[in-house]
Amino acid sequence: MDARIFDGRAVHELLDFDGCIAAMRAAMAALSADPREQPLRAITDLGNGKMFGVMPGTLSATGDFGAKMVSVFPDPARPGRTAHRGAVLLFDGETGAIVCIADAEAVTSIRTACATAAATDALARADAARLGLFGGGAQAETHIRAIARIRRLERIGIWGRDFLRAESFAARMAEETGLNIAAVADPATLAGESDIICTVTASAEPVLLGDWVRPGTHVNAVGSSYAGPVEVDGALVAKSLYFVDYRRSALAAASEYLAARDAGLIGEDHIRAEIGAVFAGTAPGRASDGDVTFYKSLGHIAQDLAAARYLLGRSA
Repeated sequence: MDARIFDGRAVHELLDFDGCIAAMRAAMAALSADPREQPLRAITDLGNGKMFGVMPGTLSATGDFGAKMVSVFPDPARPGRTAHRGAVLLFDGETGAIVCIADAEAVTSIRTACATAAATDALARADAARLGLFGGGAQAETHIRAIARIRRLERIGIWGRDFLRAESFAARMAEETGLNIAAVADPATLAGESDIICTVTASAEPVLLGDWVRPGTHVNAVGSSYAGPVEVDGALVAKSLYFVDYRRSALAAASEYLAARDAGLIGEDHIRAEIGAVFAGTAPGRASDGDVTFYKSLGHIAQDLAAARYLLGRSA
């Protein structure tokens, strides 16, 4: 087997944010234009907060295919958080050979933020300059770095259940990026002063409420990737223009959408479009500066495969 292998360090060295954002746009546009149905991810509950996930599929833009296999286990070094370990396997669409094996944790951390940044670029107001992050883990870090590439951010606020930890995270990120970043103690205050909001938590209950979100805000809900945990309340889902990465996945696993639908707050037609259709110009995005737009990020194997193909190109 002649597959190239990229460990976590190699992924972080080669998977640059600007290039990955462009790769996410192309991959998601191709996914939405492809009439073939992609399989849903399979998640096996191993008990005690442990899970094993398999995400198979194809990369419509190139004909490549593959899968991500990942374990999600409680991280004893970081109470309340999980460790994601596994691999992204990319098969060449012409030969059927495995051509890339990449560290799944590193790929996921970067490609998720880059997909969010691409969606934010398409849906947020052009003058959006204040970012609010709910959560202070690895995804919060990559989301700061990615979104700073598509908007000129004047201020970034960080909220977390542990304010001292949020302060420490904000101080480190401010030093590393040179951006104006500070912890905010009150989540309602942070939401109300933000043009762009990202929820990147492991919370099972809403940390962001619709009443807090001003007209014109763009929201990215990223933390919950399977049916069950909800980061935002039904009121926010109901008041927003709601976009998803892949409709079939959202109907099966977008917790916030499912909870709002089951509560009778929205109908089956509440999903406006897949984000790939917005990228391609075949579906409208924001209609006015007063709209609240919402991007639900579940993640799709097309994003992982696009990142792996980009890694191959960068290493050639």
